Amino acid sequence: MAAADRSIKGAAAQDRLKARLRGKAEVLGFDVCRFASAVEPWPEGGRLEAFVEAGRHGDMAWMETTLERRKHPTAMWPEARTAVVLGLNYGPGDDPLPQLQDRSAGYVSVYARGDDYHDVIKGRLKTLAGQMAAELKAEVKVFVDTAPLMEKPLAQRAGVGWQGKHTNLLSRSHGNWLFLGVILTAAEISPDPPETEHCGSCTACLDACPTNAFPAPFQLDARRCLSYLTIEFAGAWPEAFRTATGSRIYGCDDCLAVCPWNKFAAETREGRLAAREALASPRLADLLALDDAAFRALFARSPVKRIGRDRFVRNVLYAAGNSNDDSLIAPVARLTDDPDPVVADAARWALGRLSA
Repeated sequence: MAAADRSIKGAAAQDRLKARLRGKAEVLGFDVCRFASAVEPWPEGGRLEAFVEAGRHGDMAWMETTLERRKHPTAMWPEARTAVVLGLNYGPGDDPLPQLQDRSAGYVSVYARGDDYHDVIKGRLKTLAGQMAAELKAEVKVFVDTAPLMEKPLAQRAGVGWQGKHTNLLSRSHGNWLFLGVILTAAEISPDPPETEHCGSCTACLDACPTNAFPAPFQLDARRCLSYLTIEFAGAWPEAFRTATGSRIYGCDDCLAVCPWNKFAAETREGRLAAREALASPRLADLLALDDAAFRALFARSPVKRIGRDRFVRNVLYAAGNSNDDSLIAPVARLTDDPDPVVADAARWALGRLSA
């Protein structure tokens, strides 16, 4: 009986601890705070290895070089015992996909229309981690999508949501619109129940993909994904993908935005993540005129800045080639002699489409 009493008291203390940490997270602006074991068996490492072995990671060589450290949370930090998974809602005010109908404007993915989420989240994570370290007397480490840690499987294990058929995290409360941050701690904190998959027979996300990037449900071939092509891939695209991109110039939201679970999502309450007016529906003509300095000024504090002017203007030129907008012929023609050969190639392709 005494052992059982101690167990109950321990569980109650754990519940109080988690409630305090959730309260601190809420004060910092997080919408979700849940807990998962960092030491349990991790089948996701095997699935990641199969993804890389099949070459579906494309040119993202860092996925190969960090594969061993990604295979398990403790592979990167052996002392980790608990993962605290934080979520920050970045939901748009309405369905973004109708914006694709304006072919003279560029489509920027919802997540990139405000300030860089790394900057928005990391400081708050560090604050919470410092509070945790002081209370728990245990070491902590902070992660925001830049270290070899598989945040989405951890989020599912913590009960934040589940990886849908499009492989993105999906929440019953926030739909597809959650940024994730993780704090690993050497302290033992009781885990929350994991989330189960709730996609059922729905295939809306798979059917919506403009490039058929999903070889099967819950599998992605990044080499065919417009988010990969517009952001990670530096070279000239195959023509089929150039036409399929439509007006998408940074990222792609199709598989996210069509999900029926978004009916429960709310607009973000974080002002820094709200869409800037200049990025909500930017005119292609204005973007084609960007030199390096103007690009850096326009995308200051934006995640778009990391791809650089040349890769971004390449994307804009593909969109211009799909626009049927004769007013873009002159600004496109000026880029056919661009110093960057990929930009010049994209300009010649777009000019041929517009002239035809």
